[in-house]
Amino acid sequence: MPYRVKTGEQKEEKVEDMMETISIGLAINRGKPKALIVARELIPHLEKRGIRVCLEQRVAAYLDRQDLSVPYHDFDKHADILFVFGGDGTILGIARDFAPYDLPILGINLGNLGFLSEAEPDDLPEVVDALLEGRYETEDRMMLQADLIRNGEKIETWHALNDIGIAKGSYSRMITCKIFMQNKVMNTLFGDGLIISSPTGSTAYSMSAGGPILAPNMKALLITPVCPHSLTARPIILSADEEITIEVSATHQEIGLSVDGQIGYQLEVFDQIRIRRSPYSTTLIKWKDRAFFDVIRAKFHQGMD
Repeated sequence: MPYRVKTGEQKEEKVEDMMETISIGLAINRGKPKALIVARELIPHLEKRGIRVCLEQRVAAYLDRQDLSVPYHDFDKHADILFVFGGDGTILGIARDFAPYDLPILGINLGNLGFLSEAEPDDLPEVVDALLEGRYETEDRMMLQADLIRNGEKIETWHALNDIGIAKGSYSRMITCKIFMQNKVMNTLFGDGLIISSPTGSTAYSMSAGGPILAPNMKALLITPVCPHSLTARPIILSADEEITIEVSATHQEIGLSVDGQIGYQLEVFDQIRIRRSPYSTTLIKWKDRAFFDVIRAKFHQGMD
């Protein structure tokens, strides 16, 4: 596929390959009016450059471009690349939906922090030129897989780009999270919950709970306690090759699991959540030469006058 070429000699091959028509799917957060405005302005520019465009059906109807309409879950059949208009939350949902298809994503930031978004709306003409000329790279981000085991039977499976969270809900009492690794008890934590994150998710909920920031190209599992009732409970970083199982218990029934902070599921006492590296990854398009920690400084205004 054209988007696989990165730099060097491969880049020259990419320029030639990109002379063929490519297709870009526009995945748009309809809750952000600016996203629809930017997409409406971008479509003619893409078409003038000979790029096929596809839109989710409701967006196509709103923009009066039914000729570009495809079912949302068929984007992988029609698009070589996805432009995602929204914030990081929008990208997280798209990453989960299309995880099995290795469909490269370029985030157009219409939110706040934008750790995953690579471009701003004003950048789009230059972004299109960069794609057509092969002046970009791709970055694979590790994902997590979580299996819910209840009474010895697997009943649900999720894939997450950021994190899997286990929390006590609105009830005031603590929950207990017993962590197993290689069939041995690794730790038992008492508190408000637990976050298991990927390196990408280390700048999200885990960071707010006091976890460390990991470089996104690392392959690791990060375990971060939430309000632990112990002075010795600290975040733990494990190899991505490890698999952990968390057994939850409490004296109440308000225990919940969250996937990327967007999907919620009610847990029961003695449920087990088995977490490991997902067989899928998210491919992000990088068109600017900027280091991860430059982004960190910019987002949090660290070291700035």
